[in-house]
Amino acid sequence: MPKRSPRLIAAKTVVHALCLTPLAILAWQFWDVFRTGSDALGADPVAEVEHRLGIWALRFLLIALAITPLRQLTGQAVVIRFRRMLGLYAFAYATLHLAAYLVLDLRGYWLQIFEEIAKRPYITVGFAAWLLLVPLAITSTQGWIRRLGRRWGQLHKLVYAIAVFAVLHFWWLVKSDIREPALYAGILAALLGWRLWKRWRAPARRPVAPVRSTAAEQQ
Repeated sequence: MPKRSPRLIAAKTVVHALCLTPLAILAWQFWDVFRTGSDALGADPVAEVEHRLGIWALRFLLIALAITPLRQLTGQAVVIRFRRMLGLYAFAYATLHLAAYLVLDLRGYWLQIFEEIAKRPYITVGFAAWLLLVPLAITSTQGWIRRLGRRWGQLHKLVYAIAVFAVLHFWWLVKSDIREPALYAGILAALLGWRLWKRWRAPARRPVAPVRSTAAEQQ
């Protein structure tokens, strides 16, 4: 097993800490509300908890999608090493977002979620996004990358549909002021547009001996 650079380990530690910070702040505020009845989470604490977990899931998803353009623009291949980590944090926050909805909103009437999925489009697309994230999270290990080979990259292209569903979930959830979901929709459009532009500019003829790359770098 190749020895990892101390700088890379330090950078990953910092990224882990940054990714966990929103959750730590939310947990502390939730405990404060539960213990003292403060208004740290506003007038509707349940809605605030669900919103923050969901919005951070979307942010981490978009940041993960931004890694490839960042690598292409800077030429720094090392940033690819952070993509799976960010994708897993997106899944973790999305799972907590769903769990908060089941536990705090539905209050244990979990079977009701199927009725909600059927009648509320924003829940339909949100649940679909989470379901599609599950196989991506499961196959995020080196072992699964080796087992699936080229199919790993094909499977993980589902992230584009997931991102579209996530933005739609947020957009349809908002009742009036759509400026925030529109911002995320614009960011997603730019990230997907960059990929289409790079593919359009790519030469039609493939090189005879392409440089080998890992499946994790092909997304």
